[in-house]
Amino acid sequence: MILSSLRSATRAGIAAVTLATVGTLGMPGASRAQTASADLVLRNGKVVTMDARNPQGQAIAITGDRITAVGSDAAIQRYVGPRTKVIDLHGHLAVPGFNESHGHFTELGSSLTQLKVMGVPSWQDIAAMVADAAKKAKPGAWIQGRGWHQEKWNRSPGRVVKGFQTNDLISSAAPNNPVVLGHASGHALIANAKALELAGVTASTPNPPGGEIIKDESGKPTGVFVDAAQSLIRRALDKSLAQRSPAEKKADFRSEVHLAVQNALENGVTVFQDMGESFATIDEIKQMVDEGQMPLRLYILVSQGEIRPDNVNAMVSHRMVDYGNGHLTVRAIGEITADGALGSRSAWMLKPYDDDPTNTGLNVTKMSRIKEIAELGLAHGYQISVHAIGDRANRETLDTYEQIFNEHHVKSDTLRWRIEHAQHLSPSDIPRFGKMGVVASMQAIHECSDAPYVLPRLGYQRAKEGAYVWQSLWKTGAVVTNGTDVPVEDISPIASYWCAVTRDRVGTDSAFFPEQKLSRQQALQTYTTNGAYVAFQERENGSLAPGKWADIAVLGRDIMTVPPQSILGTKVLYTIIGGKVVYAAPDGAQ
Repeated sequence: MILSSLRSATRAGIAAVTLATVGTLGMPGASRAQTASADLVLRNGKVVTMDARNPQGQAIAITGDRITAVGSDAAIQRYVGPRTKVIDLHGHLAVPGFNESHGHFTELGSSLTQLKVMGVPSWQDIAAMVADAAKKAKPGAWIQGRGWHQEKWNRSPGRVVKGFQTNDLISSAAPNNPVVLGHASGHALIANAKALELAGVTASTPNPPGGEIIKDESGKPTGVFVDAAQSLIRRALDKSLAQRSPAEKKADFRSEVHLAVQNALENGVTVFQDMGESFATIDEIKQMVDEGQMPLRLYILVSQGEIRPDNVNAMVSHRMVDYGNGHLTVRAIGEITADGALGSRSAWMLKPYDDDPTNTGLNVTKMSRIKEIAELGLAHGYQISVHAIGDRANRETLDTYEQIFNEHHVKSDTLRWRIEHAQHLSPSDIPRFGKMGVVASMQAIHECSDAPYVLPRLGYQRAKEGAYVWQSLWKTGAVVTNGTDVPVEDISPIASYWCAVTRDRVGTDSAFFPEQKLSRQQALQTYTTNGAYVAFQERENGSLAPGKWADIAVLGRDIMTVPPQSILGTKVLYTIIGGKVVYAAPDGAQ
């Protein structure tokens, strides 16, 4: 079984063996006359294949969109003909293309057109950015941004209600323009007074199910909306955007998609697992694939709102596997939102937060609804993916999965159902992932980014036993994948890989419970073979082996051997998808 082999690799690692040439178009002793020329050869490099049969080489031969052979420079030389393109890697590292196992594709494109407030050091600085944007914007035009995090500012934002800043500064900065700024987690936003006016939100507006409107002691909304409450502002924004002409909407969408694609390729990503799109968006992307405008491979999950008993025909008609020569797959539903996020104190916990003793977070989507969606997915051949960050959300999701497996007498290993994030677990639930065959779809970068406020939220013991416990999950046989949750974080597999092997807190040399580190081989596996496994594509990609797609990332530094502090500076030199160079770094990049 595939899962069994992955578990064996997890426990034992991939053993180093004597370098061998593995090919489908001839053996090492074959003459040039017996060997067809390749279209592309990469030579003079270090090739880490993630293929246990042939773990390392110097060169790769590629014919069409597939790998022909991997081996020594001398062995691969016989594939070089008069029309073969040869790229000298100058000793650099080639690995399987990175698989972004959890991101938000169209949100990434949209975020690249907005104010980037991630990493801005204070709320006051963000307000200044809003004021500058308002000077350039037309009266009444929406100003959007994303990425603020109140726990990461270097000074007080001023008035604070329930741990969040108020909208006073951005209301003054842009009195005539509605402003909406998303939290880094995606589970909260802040809107200025003009946006609240357009949305019709007042002191008498009630909290919607699964969300909260933060209000001050007088009952006045502060501008902060948590989880499902964000829809109150988003609806007003959507109403404004709907006024564009069809041609404008299409042009804006395609521009954002091209931005997202380019951002992914620059970071060595060859497969992007998109955590939820509407059927209408999938149709638009499919058209781009048909037109040859999608170099990236997309594995798109269908948004939970589309999954209803009266919408089964759309589910059936939109399901596709390796469409467009492997550039579009739609065979999963997600990410179904069980809870919120730790940063907004809306992750659903078994016990109250240490720094908010009356709060255990939010159950955003009722578990009965999650079960309904999961059973519809099961009936129509869809993988299920549930967002669960808090320990109670994870337990409730595992319980729901187990109930469905038992009721329908299905072998869970064949379904590869997944839990997204799995950030905070009760120790008793950790072994259940491996035992049940549930994939822990995690993002190592979140640990490094969020560590400063995990201890205040959870306390030492809960954090030690269950926070980002990658190695504990690995040892129990669970399949662990990696990603960045972009645009929650930048789409940088290098940064997430660094976090997996160091667990250093950003800006410090202090590791967060270092016993949970992954080895470098394990960390690369989470971004390659395990990513392919969770997308049911292990026969096509995830390792550099003959017959598989020629999807490759070439890196400026050897992340398998350089000192840990040097990993973060690593640049992507080439991204190759289906044997085509789709990104090449500017000269001089290392």
